[in-house]
Amino acid sequence: MSSMTGSPRSLAEITGLEPLRAKSGWIVALGVVYIIAGLIALSSIVMATVVSVFVVGIMMVIAGIAEIVNAFQIKTWGKFLLWLLLGALYVVAGFLTFENPYLAAAILTLFLGVALIVSGVTRIILAFGMQAAMPWVLVLLSGIITLLLGLIIVAHWPVASLYVLGIFLGVDLLLAGASWVGIGLGLRRLV
Repeated sequence: MSSMTGSPRSLAEITGLEPLRAKSGWIVALGVVYIIAGLIALSSIVMATVVSVFVVGIMMVIAGIAEIVNAFQIKTWGKFLLWLLLGALYVVAGFLTFENPYLAAAILTLFLGVALIVSGVTRIILAFGMQAAMPWVLVLLSGIITLLLGLIIVAHWPVASLYVLGIFLGVDLLLAGASWVGIGLGLRRLV
């Protein structure tokens, strides 16, 4: 293919990926950093669990402050008090996670296990309700795996709360890192 001036255009230019192609080295480096962080998290799972709980606590405090600020934007007293109370609860819950990260990890792990069970059952029900032409077997398999993972977490709770969140964090970092490395290398090969 050629442009109006007659010079050949690369696939990167045609698809608009040329600016990213120029940064492919940085994208690969980001992926490597993610992979290293994932390996560190998996080498110290309990510490990774505590770190993930602290991140949740920080997010709760930030959300609570935003809710409190939003409360002062509300003009009616009833809604103002509800927004203020909601914000205060978020802030208190955030600080409680800092106070006792292991209890917070236990609660978050239990919620995660229950959510996976509900998600798995929902996927299984959806799979049996799908038409024959759709890939219902993959949805069923996904539902069964999710349900089993949730049951394993809940069956081993509260002991599982020491390592489940850390494993999830480590695996997530490894997968994200591998995908960034793949994207960066793919951009380099794009001609």
